[in-house]
Amino acid sequence: MPTDLSPTARALRTIEILQARPGVTADELAASLGVTERAARRYVGILREAGIPVESARGPYGGYRLGRGTRLPPVVFTEAEALHLVMAVLDGQPAADVDDLVGTALGKVIRALPESVGRQAAALREHASAAPDRHSARPDPATTSALVSAIASRRRVLITYRSESGNEWAAEVDPWAVVARYGRWYLLCHSHRADAIRTYRVDRVHAVQRTAHKFEPPDGLDPVAALEENLGTGWEFPTHVVFDAPLAEVAPWIRPPMGRLESSGDGCVLVGSTSNPAMYAQEWLASVPFPFRVEGGQELRAAVATLAARFAAALADNP
Repeated sequence: MPTDLSPTARALRTIEILQARPGVTADELAASLGVTERAARRYVGILREAGIPVESARGPYGGYRLGRGTRLPPVVFTEAEALHLVMAVLDGQPAADVDDLVGTALGKVIRALPESVGRQAAALREHASAAPDRHSARPDPATTSALVSAIASRRRVLITYRSESGNEWAAEVDPWAVVARYGRWYLLCHSHRADAIRTYRVDRVHAVQRTAHKFEPPDGLDPVAALEENLGTGWEFPTHVVFDAPLAEVAPWIRPPMGRLESSGDGCVLVGSTSNPAMYAQEWLASVPFPFRVEGGQELRAAVATLAARFAAALADNP
């Protein structure tokens, strides 16, 4: 925490900490502010003198918290925070123009900034451009909100899902987490239909219905790690690919959605599944620079055969 903040800035920062971490102790508050514990208590006193109710409780579960119904001052961004916010928006949604919801929201934020900060943020937005990620897929905010709400309340949901191949089904799932990964949003869950962990693209979830059943997520769940581990499982078409190269050399070329890579003799085996065999063959397997054999998954074998025929035709001598 910078030590050159003004008393006013530290008082505002104190409010932010109390709002974000109800029950924060004096020593934790002091560490966040970069001051002594005595000084942290003094800032709490300043807030109380200004009419902002700050409640305190003693004991192992005690600490400071804002009183109920507290009217907080407007959000204040530093110059660095404002510029990072604009950059994050442009990176996440390159369009961000005045005609879309993100663009209008960003415009409101910039107009609400102090003139010196807002001028730089507006200039950054106007003169910086970002190329859209062709693989990104933004889900419906209402669907995402419904899933996040179910996660927070630990309620099982019934979802309607449509795969990339066009197949549609309903599944009753325990929603563990929503994870944003490289421009795509995923639901990590336990599917009661499959009795297994599943990862679903949120943009392909077409309905969410909350049920009365409660659930408990696994202890110590790491949503990002669990998503990476399970991205390549549970899809319609199985895949089984054998590489004639050591696992250590092949592994850097294998994306988690392709499946699980395991050692096998002098080579390795990739076992997974896909809903789009053509994409699996054309974009994923074709980029791996090692000899391989598709030993499982008739749909993937057919897709590889089609791709091979196209390339062979491209090299055929013209009559």
